[in-house]
Amino acid sequence: MTDTALPEGKLHLHIDNDNKLGPVFEVSPERLEAALKRFPDVADRLHCTIDYDCTNFDRHIATAQALVCWKFDLSNLAERAPHLKWIHVTGAGIEYYTPFDWLPEGLIFSNNRGVHGARADEYTIMAVLMLNNRVPEMVTSQRAGTWRQAFNTGVAGKTLLVVGVGNVGGGVAAQAKHFGMKTIGVRRTIGTHPAIDEMHGPDAIPDLVPRADFIIVTAPSTAQTQHLIGEREIALMRPGTGLVNYSRAQVVDYEALRRRLTEPGDISAILDVFDPEPLPDSSPLWTTPNLIITPHCSSDDSDVYIPRTLDLFFENMRLYLAGGEICNRVDTVLEY
Repeated sequence: MTDTALPEGKLHLHIDNDNKLGPVFEVSPERLEAALKRFPDVADRLHCTIDYDCTNFDRHIATAQALVCWKFDLSNLAERAPHLKWIHVTGAGIEYYTPFDWLPEGLIFSNNRGVHGARADEYTIMAVLMLNNRVPEMVTSQRAGTWRQAFNTGVAGKTLLVVGVGNVGGGVAAQAKHFGMKTIGVRRTIGTHPAIDEMHGPDAIPDLVPRADFIIVTAPSTAQTQHLIGEREIALMRPGTGLVNYSRAQVVDYEALRRRLTEPGDISAILDVFDPEPLPDSSPLWTTPNLIITPHCSSDDSDVYIPRTLDLFFENMRLYLAGGEICNRVDTVLEY
């Protein structure tokens, strides 16, 4: 794991960390060493280098065949990294990398979807239960120093609309079924899901929104999902509806949502993602009533996020070295 000449017969894996993300997302030498011990057969075939904030990025990628990173300069990649065969990003969202006209032909691009696991399930069902218990309204009353009781009924029998039934969306739907809820799902490939009572395509969203007691957005940010929950859909929400945005800010029209949240006794929301991030001090969302903000920290487990990331990557590396098909390869047309 030192910066030395590439040993003959070894595959050069370079890892670049972004210090701005903090220690939760750091592939430290200690974490890398622990992961390599879990995959000794893979470790024997790798030469690993670690850097921070792209300090020596071009020097490392000149010989690297695999790259694990968050963000980097995409320009002229084929010339700068002539041996590079595979990039793995340490997040699930990849909107920074679109469009993929920079990606050399044949280069594998994979992401971290599925790594959030149980923490995502915990957060998303917690958010639904908070909305059912009218916690955003009570927090608004607390800030105003107002005693205003907010009663409600149990969550059983109520309807959850999941916009984007992937790993996270399917997980919250399964949790909702444990609480006796009805689940409606939306995804591009309609099909079926064991935790979804009804599955529809995105075109059905305007018809589904008025049926929902709660809406959770877990769809990726792509050219096709911008304001998927837009002004029209927000206007169609029944009074008392609760919205959770787990995925990306661009999927929901936050200005239309903010305007409706200001109406007393109407809808409520919990938002975990914003554009830009950090959310500026001047943003009116900070003081919007009936809204709870969680600053994009809903499901990144401080202890196991990077160990799980490395396990995913090294399991894939094992497949790659054996000539197999890796998991989590991004479809550059669909953008996820």
